[in-house]
Amino acid sequence: MNLPYRLIATDLDGTLLRADETVSQRTRDALAAVTEAGAAHIVVTGRSVPWTRHILEDLGYEGLAVCGQGAQVYHAGEQRLLTSVTLDRQLAGLALSKIEAEVGPLALAASRDGLHGEVLVGAGYRVQEGPLPVVPFDDPSELWSAPLNKVYIQHPELDDDALAEAARATVGALVDVVMAGPGVVEILPLGLTKATGLSLAARRLGLRAADTIAFGDMPNDIPMFGWAAHGVAMANAHDGLKAVAHEITASNEHDGIAVVLEHLLRTV
Repeated sequence: MNLPYRLIATDLDGTLLRADETVSQRTRDALAAVTEAGAAHIVVTGRSVPWTRHILEDLGYEGLAVCGQGAQVYHAGEQRLLTSVTLDRQLAGLALSKIEAEVGPLALAASRDGLHGEVLVGAGYRVQEGPLPVVPFDDPSELWSAPLNKVYIQHPELDDDALAEAARATVGALVDVVMAGPGVVEILPLGLTKATGLSLAARRLGLRAADTIAFGDMPNDIPMFGWAAHGVAMANAHDGLKAVAHEITASNEHDGIAVVLEHLLRTV
């Protein structure tokens, strides 16, 4: 069986995962069928490894995963990091001061590097409810005391798109700024995207952009769509991603990934 794509790249939140953070049986079956047909499945997520590992284990996933917005390439079967990119903390501190000079005080959180890196959360930062652990901090120096993959920012008045746009306009030459989900605006190392991480993982598998179909729902998936041969936005996706998608499928709640993969299987 010759599938048109040999690499299936899926975002997690809002894409592979439903709102309750589960993966439907239909979607599991569709992924199993395409991997049985010879394709590789790679999870590509903004979540760092510690916040991703339990999902991979539930899926019985033993391949490569791209985590931390492209910062980490993780081998799930061997439970080890193959690559990890960290954020220059001095540069991040400068970027934050410049953003705050422009828009006022920010609420902050940060993701520490490593297989067991904690997510630190400062005063006023709104954390989405769920099972993922966070570590509160009061002393700002704690934020910079260990290597980081990213810093999260929130503003008391600006919405996510407005905050990301203002931050990008102010410090876009120093760091990358992405909107990765509701309430999730991130500061990343300059040039780091899901596409850079996915390209590294694909190369390890002997695969290329031309072999790849990618699924996503947020603006942080735009570079991945630009790299892959075919980008599929979920029905619930951000308008910015839909604008660059080759195709729009059903929502994450209605098995949008399975809809596309089942169609591909029927046409070979």
